[in-house]
Amino acid sequence: MRVAVEADGGSRGNPGPAGYGAVVRDESGEVLAERLGALGVTTNNVAEYSGLIAGLRAARELGADEAEVRMDSKLVVEQMSGRWQIKHPGLRPLAEEARELAKGFSRIRYTWIPREQNRHADRLANAAMDGKTAADLEPPAAAAPPRSWSPPSTGSPLRMVVLRHGETPYTAQKRYSGRGDIPLSDTGHEQAARAAARARQLAPSIAAVVSSPLKRCLETAAAFGDVPIHVEDDLIECDFGDWEGLTYAEVRERYGPEQDRWLASTAVAPPGGESFQQVAMRVRRAVRRLQERYEGREIAVVSHVTPIKLLLRDALAASDSFLFRLYLDPAGLSLVDSWPDGGVAVRSVNETAHLT
Repeated sequence: MRVAVEADGGSRGNPGPAGYGAVVRDESGEVLAERLGALGVTTNNVAEYSGLIAGLRAARELGADEAEVRMDSKLVVEQMSGRWQIKHPGLRPLAEEARELAKGFSRIRYTWIPREQNRHADRLANAAMDGKTAADLEPPAAAAPPRSWSPPSTGSPLRMVVLRHGETPYTAQKRYSGRGDIPLSDTGHEQAARAAARARQLAPSIAAVVSSPLKRCLETAAAFGDVPIHVEDDLIECDFGDWEGLTYAEVRERYGPEQDRWLASTAVAPPGGESFQQVAMRVRRAVRRLQERYEGREIAVVSHVTPIKLLLRDALAASDSFLFRLYLDPAGLSLVDSWPDGGVAVRSVNETAHLT
C-alpha cells in the first residue's frame, strides 16, 4: 500500500517552545492518521525531524510499504535524500532514526513542497505548541460520498451483499476470535445456508463470493453452492495478538489498561496484534479491488466483524464511534451499492430476519 506522509515542525523562538505534526494519507488523499507532539524547548530543525519520524512511524503502523514524504523543510528533504551532509551533531541521531524507519518500506521518496501545501501538518505542529494532544483532535473521517436524496445514476452499481460468517464455538463463548482458524459450529452451518438463500433474494445474479481466507468464512461461502469463491486476504479478521482465544472478561481482568487504550483509539493495537487503522487500510484496498474487478455486477462478501464494521463505517462516512455502537450478528447481512463516480447507497445493515 502506498501512502503520502506530510510532516512539519516548528519552534517559537528557535530555539523555543517546539512541536511537530504529521499526516498520513492514502492514494486518494484521505487522511488515515494524524500525529502531533510537544518537544519542550528546541530548534525548528529538531522539530521538523521529529515530525518526519512520527509520520514514518504512523505509516508503518498502518502497514504501508511505499511512501512519499512531503515536507516544506528543504534541509530535511535534501539531507534524507542524501544530497546534503548533516553537519549539526544534534540532528544526526534523528536522521539515523528516520533512516531506520525508512528501511521498513520497499520504496520511499522525499519531496519538497511549498508551505501552503503543508498546512495540515503545520496546523498540527502549532496545536502541539499550544499544548494540545491527539485526544483534542477529531478522528480523521472517511471521505463523504456525493450528497443527494437519490442514488447516483452514473453507470451501474456494484452490489455487495456483505455477510458475517456463521457462528463458531468462540462466538457462543464470547472469545476474541481473530486469526485463529476456527470452523463453524453446527448452528453456524445452518445460519450460513439461510444467509446464502437470503443473499440470492437480494442479488439474484451473484457473480462470485469473495471470502476471507479463514475457515469459518470459507465454510460460510460454500453455502452458496456452485458460485465461484474468490479468496481476498485483506478481508481477514483483525489480529488480536495476545488476546486471541480469551474471553472478553479474561481480557478485562488481565489487560484492563491495554484494553482501555485500545477502546479509546483506533490507532492502538492489542499487545502483539493489529490496530483498527491498520485493518481499515487493507479493507479499503480490498474494496477498491472489488470495485474495479466487479464493476456493475453483484457479489457476496463474506468476512468478519471488524472488516465489515470498517467497510460500513466508510460507506456511511461515519466516525470511529460507529465501530463501537454497531452490533453484527453471526450470518447477519448488509447491502451496499457503489457507483463508478464514487456514490454509495447503504440499503440495509445487519439483516437477521432470515435466521428466525
